[in-house]
Amino acid sequence: MSVGTTPRHDTANDATGVPHGHYARKQLDCRSSVIAFSHRARFETAIALAATSPRGRILDYGSGDGTFLSMVAGHFGECLGADIARDQVDDCRARFAAVPNVRFCELAALRDRGHEQMYDVVTCMEVLEHCPPPALRAILADIVRLVAPGGRVIISVPIETGPTFVVKYAVRTVAGWRGLSDYRYYERYPVGDALRMIFATRRTQVHRPISNEGGFETHSHYGFNWHHVEEQVAAVLTIERRLFSPFNLFGGAFSSQAWLVCRPRSARSAR
Repeated sequence: MSVGTTPRHDTANDATGVPHGHYARKQLDCRSSVIAFSHRARFETAIALAATSPRGRILDYGSGDGTFLSMVAGHFGECLGADIARDQVDDCRARFAAVPNVRFCELAALRDRGHEQMYDVVTCMEVLEHCPPPALRAILADIVRLVAPGGRVIISVPIETGPTFVVKYAVRTVAGWRGLSDYRYYERYPVGDALRMIFATRRTQVHRPISNEGGFETHSHYGFNWHHVEEQVAAVLTIERRLFSPFNLFGGAFSSQAWLVCRPRSARSAR
């Protein structure tokens, strides 16, 4: 999910023929091979998890520049991307105008009862780490309302603790030195907070500053502990599977992203 960003178009195209948006240019086309590899692995994981409901309906909650929907459009009959930023939605509508089964709307439009329990797959990727607690609870309630009774919810959040913290901090620092995108603005950690992140447990909390982007309160990745989101998700959905990318090993200790594959609570008893 991005806030207040007006992407420019360029000539890079994906399988749908849609010009890449700002996120794809920043991450998938990044001149840092490590950053590009990590983000490509995320999308490969997302496709493998989501594209098992042929011709069904998918909702990408916090769809950003539409990169993921451009990759899975051929697997679903109907694709809807929803984002909080109007300029982002307008840009996606323009770029995807020739793709008949992909639509975009603002998140507020999902309040319409016509969306309730309508989606076989709901994805929410790289969104929840940015949400202060009230927004996090509201989004999860929204997702529960929107997913079909037998559907799946696929959530991904970054891993910013343990050995991964050290690797990411180094990669982002070098990317900043190279002037790659906005990595030059990446936050620096005081020693105390850095040590808390490196040796974090499931309960570790680091103060997370809140900024205001485009009129919305948001967190950066600073101080994010993915286990806190996992607990919130487990309170409203049944987590059937946890995995990690790009390396699904060692409980995510050396991976950049955590994935939660979930079902609505009612689905388990119905199966």
